[in-house]
Amino acid sequence: MVDPRKKGASGGRVLAKNHEIYVVPGLQRGLLVLEAIAAAGEPLPPADIARRLGVSRSSAFRLIYTLRHMGFLELARDGVLYTLGPRVLSMGFAYLASMDIVELARPELEILRDRTKVSAHLAVRDGREILYLCCVQTRSGFLSTINVGARFAAYATPMGWLLLSDLLPRDIATLYTRGRMRALTNQTPMSIPALLQRVAEATSRGYVVSRGVIESGGSSIAAPVRGSDGKVAAAIDIAGPDSAFDLARLEKDYLAEVQEAAGRISARLGYTAESV
Repeated sequence: MVDPRKKGASGGRVLAKNHEIYVVPGLQRGLLVLEAIAAAGEPLPPADIARRLGVSRSSAFRLIYTLRHMGFLELARDGVLYTLGPRVLSMGFAYLASMDIVELARPELEILRDRTKVSAHLAVRDGREILYLCCVQTRSGFLSTINVGARFAAYATPMGWLLLSDLLPRDIATLYTRGRMRALTNQTPMSIPALLQRVAEATSRGYVVSRGVIESGGSSIAAPVRGSDGKVAAAIDIAGPDSAFDLARLEKDYLAEVQEAAGRISARLGYTAESV
């Protein structure tokens, strides 16, 4: 059951003195429905939504009906399960587009795209996942299949290994002790020790050059973006099918361009050598 009084429902903010009077329970439960479906990562039936919120099925039905009427939920293709609707996605994209890091990074990603002729991306870590905030498509025709708002398991991706690099090993282990680690390819680390090794390698090198890590026949080069505090704030990469690259130049020209772009974005965020 989701308890609105718990920290997770208040975002850790200090509650007002008259919190119980100010809070609108119906609105809160409606937002918790959206959070439950988003956290599940897949469409849910009304009974499951009711169970996750700790409310009756009739209460869940009224919440679902209202959210569907407003476009925040919609029926999945099977006509039984509910998924997030286009209104949630449009609001989410508007929020992502407003973030300073996106505005700062986009010009550099466009330069990176133009110099390499490969699609460029920016992502941040959101808990156990990486979240793509900016995708600059190549003009060459080898389009990236990744869009703004896409999520991948951090343990399974080169950018994820870089984004986990500021965490202590025990904190990384805590993130992934619950829930099965699913393989994207045969290169996905499937245990905590294997993941820690990938993170350590990415941290030591300061970049990741990969082939076939996320999908067969694809390549990427990723580098970290640091904030004014010296910590990894985001990661960027160029990624696409192998045919989009001159594979002989992966660890030469392409890598240099990605690292330079990451450095320029880091500088825009206030990072200096003294930040470390």
